[in-house]
Amino acid sequence: MDHHMSFIPLLSACGTLLGTHFLLSHPLRKALVSLLGERIFLALYSLIAFGAIGWIAVSFRKLPPMDLGGSGIAGWIIASLLTILALVLLLGSFTGNPALPDPSGEPKMPSQTKGVFRITRHPMMWGFALWAIAHITLWWSMRTVIVGGTILILALLGSALQDMKKERLMGLKWKAWENQTSFWPRWQALPAAGWLIWTAALILWLGITWAHGRAGIPAGIWRWIG
Repeated sequence: MDHHMSFIPLLSACGTLLGTHFLLSHPLRKALVSLLGERIFLALYSLIAFGAIGWIAVSFRKLPPMDLGGSGIAGWIIASLLTILALVLLLGSFTGNPALPDPSGEPKMPSQTKGVFRITRHPMMWGFALWAIAHITLWWSMRTVIVGGTILILALLGSALQDMKKERLMGLKWKAWENQTSFWPRWQALPAAGWLIWTAALILWLGITWAHGRAGIPAGIWRWIG
């Protein structure tokens, strides 16, 4: 098979994940929920998403693991720093996040901006975006660049579309939250995440990068200290 043709299944799988996610999350959601009901719609949505992710995983494994030149030590240092920041944002996003579903059905808006929300109002999505950028930066394999690019689009375009959706559903409440926060990260506010989140992120990062090495590709400090 031609080298470029071999990427078609992975590109198709990633395109399917992107297309179905954005179509089912936004333009088609209301009509399908009215037609099928919330439970059946969510089951269908989950089935399609897991199917696309499974297709990506199978296609990914069939491609060469190291077909690019790599970005050397500089790339590994940048990727290490980015993945630590990604974990800080991700872990901090689980507390006081008005974008997450609330059991009461009515999102609770924070009375003040604190923690990682002083950095960005989309810490979880920026966590995924930084993870993707880190892996693209390594320039290790084309398959990783394709999947990383897909995650990057899902995270950032998804965040922008979420703002539009929340503005429509919550009106002035979400507008007020937007006025207090920033879409783009304010990196100078990183200390606002707090020492607990930073400590947890560093411990988790050490564990993940250690496991990365056990999977065959040493990462983080383990790349240098063994």
